Amino acid sequence: MNKSTENTPLKTSDGKEITPWRCFSGAIVSGGIGFLCYLMTSAIAQTFANKPITSTKVATLNIAAAVRTLVLGISTLGTCVFAIAALGLVALGLQLAWQKMRNSGAN
Repeated sequence: MNKSTENTPLKTSDGKEITPWRCFSGAIVSGGIGFLCYLMTSAIAQTFANKPITSTKVATLNIAAAVRTLVLGISTLGTCVFAIAALGLVALGLQLAWQKMRNSGAN
């Protein structure tokens, strides 16, 4: 990258500057939601493990297994999305802080 694009601050779609503080606070929120999703996923898995399906019909067992898999999978996906977003925001905040320190040291 050249010097002119390196010194221009990043902006959001509404024109606000992206700062390390905003990245880290967003990471805290996203990480908190991800942790709550993790707790919910764990509770769902425990509930499914403690309540086995009691049926003799094969179709019922197959449908119940599919529904349980989908519910647990969607919950896990939500957990992973928020966790990865938090990691990405931390990485962006560190990158912005590093660039700010490097640019202030060069001046």
